[in-house]
This record gives sequence, C-alpha cells and structure tokens, in this order.
Amino acid sequence: MDIKRRTMLKLIPGLLAAGCAPQLMLQNYTGQPQPQGKLFKSFIMGGFESATQINNKGNRIDMIAATNHDYQVSSDYALLRSQGILTARDGVRWPKIDNMGEYDFSSFTPMLDAAIKNDMQVIWTLCHYGWPDDVDVFSPQFITRFAQYSAAVARHVKSRTNEIPYYTPINEISFLCWAAGEVGWIFPYEKDHGGVLKRQLVKAAIACMDAIWEVDPRARFVHVDPVINVLPKSNSPYQLRQARLVNELQFEASDMLAGRMEPELGGAEKYLDIMGANFYSTNQWAHIGRRIKWHQGRKDKRWKPLNELLENLYKRYKRPMFLGETSNVGSLRASWMHEITDEILKLKAKGVPFEGICLYPIIDRPDWENFKHWHNSGLWDFHGAKHGLHSRVLHEPYATEIHRAQKLFEE
Repeated sequence: MDIKRRTMLKLIPGLLAAGCAPQLMLQNYTGQPQPQGKLFKSFIMGGFESATQINNKGNRIDMIAATNHDYQVSSDYALLRSQGILTARDGVRWPKIDNMGEYDFSSFTPMLDAAIKNDMQVIWTLCHYGWPDDVDVFSPQFITRFAQYSAAVARHVKSRTNEIPYYTPINEISFLCWAAGEVGWIFPYEKDHGGVLKRQLVKAAIACMDAIWEVDPRARFVHVDPVINVLPKSNSPYQLRQARLVNELQFEASDMLAGRMEPELGGAEKYLDIMGANFYSTNQWAHIGRRIKWHQGRKDKRWKPLNELLENLYKRYKRPMFLGETSNVGSLRASWMHEITDEILKLKAKGVPFEGICLYPIIDRPDWENFKHWHNSGLWDFHGAKHGLHSRVLHEPYATEIHRAQKLFEE
C-alpha cells in the first residue's frame, strides 16, 4: 500500500484541523444544471501516475520516468486504444519544464506528439504534487510562477494541435493540502498549515485557469479530489456532529473554487468546470480513522454505495462529473471493476449525468517511497525487460471486466 492509501486511512484528524469554521459551509447547493454532452472520446479512460514530489529520502521522484512511460508513451497510448480506451489522464512535469522561469518542453513534446499521433484525448495535469526547487509553495511567487508556466504550456499545446485542450490545474487539492501541509506526510512536510495551503492552492488554480483562458478560451478544466464517507464512532451527539463536519469538509476546495466559500480568494462558478471524483476501497471510515472494509462482496454493512456518494456530489454542484481515479490491487482488480460498473449503471438509471470512469493507474507503478515495490494495480502489470525497460503484461481478469463495462455502457 503506497503512502497515499495509507494516509487516507488516517484522514479524519487532519481534515478537522485544516477546515474552516462550520458556519461557513454550504449545504447541498442546488444550482441550475450545466449543459450536458459527451465530453470524452471514451467512457472508460486510463490514468498514468505522474507524481513529481520530493519523497521522504529527499529525492525528486518522477513516476512517468519510473514506469518508462516517457520512453514508451506512444506504445502506451496504442495499448489503451487496443482496449477501446481513447481518453487518458497524464502529466506535464512542471519541475522538468520550468527552470527559474525559462521553459524547456523536451520532456513534454514527445508525449503531446504521441497523443496526437494516436488520436488520444488527454487531460493534462499541470501540477501533480511537485513544483520547481526554487519555488516556495506558500509564497506569492508560487501563484505567479504557476500561472506563467500554465500559460506557456497552453501556448505550446495550441501550437501543435487544434483539439480542445483539457487540463487539471492541481491534482487533488484537498488531499495535497492535508498530506503536505497539515500532517507532514509528503513534501514540504509541513504541519498545522493545511488550511493555509488549501487557500494558496485554490488561488493558484484560479490564476492558472485565467492564464490559460487568455491563451485559449476553449480550454476545459477538470478538478479531481477524493469523495469520502465518514461515519460516527458512536451515536453520541458529539460523534454525530464530528462525522457530519468531516463529510462536509471534503467539499471545501470545490466550494472555494466556485466562490461559494471565502469569495475573497477569487473563486466563481465558472472555475468549477468538470469534476472528477476519486474513489478507492480506502475512502470510507468510522470516525476516527477506523476503516469501513470492502472486500469482494464481504463489505462492512455500513459501506455506502458509490452511486449514492456520486448522486450527492451531483446534487450539490450540478457539474459534469466522472470518476477521476479508481482501482484496486492484485486479485481484487476485477471484482472492484465489476462493482464500480454496477454502481455507475445504478447512478445513470437515476438520471444522473455521468461522463466516464478513469482507471488509475492504467499501467502498474512503484511505491513513491520504495521503488522496488510495485502495486499490481494497473490494467497492465510490469515485467523486467532488456536495457532497463519494462514490458507491459495485460491482466486478463481485469480486462474482461473492463470489456463488460464497455459493452454495458455502450448499450
């Protein structure tokens, strides 16, 4: 289990500490529905792990390089197409591109060209937990540099393709502000600053979108964050209240982006464009931190069905919505995919518009802190090959469930 999954199991105390005063929260906003249409080329999508933060050994990680996705990007996109997957989430590595405000796109251009060559629609993440060494994430400079870099990326993309671009400004604002700013589990390992970091990241995301719209007004923006369910440890009034507050706090970053909370940050409804809900088997707890278990049909009776969590998210925001990340590990991959498919079918049967499911990671990846440990969580597992490259090996039971899902959603 990687650090992200481990940290999610201990999320509750940090969320409470990092949050706003309860009276600032908005309950079940029901605005006018946004126009719905087919946003993505395929309902089933693939996501490539692209984190670039500094790990606990002080080393800058590069998950795109660690999985050889940089060298094999064209063949990776071709593999996705072979399975009927025509849309992907992938990363633009800010620390490799931005050298004190000077831009080198040699790490990104081959990926962009491979996407064009394979007719792969890509949602490009601009900041996946990492930023240049000379930038302090808490400083005003972070916002300025991020906006300038984002505009440069948008210009580069526009110069090479006429397709409507899709971007994720900052991956998982809620998770990042807690893990990096509140409990010190990932870089910059700060504690008790989660709320400050959240507001900083929201302002940076807004500046990023404004800068990109100046370059290309057609650009669409995808914001991804975990969707969670927290139950009280007991039925005491205190525990009930605490669980309710934590459940509300998962919406805080989105409320800030939309200007529904702390409008002085600059948020407005236009910034909350497309919502990606990240959901794993570790996303439900009993307060505090005790996991509600999911395991191949032997779920805890308190487990809340995914279709209900997503229906609540849609009722609150009325935005185009999809599963931004989901997967399981080892032999659980196929059964997890089976349940995810059934839950989304139930959601659509309720009339809730839904745009797709992103399998993340689509190819296996090593642990952030231990590159010798591979998670066996992708549609393709890795086998060592000559010259240090990794061959991709299709996990057949997972693929079978994906093909089932594709057929059902086509029908």
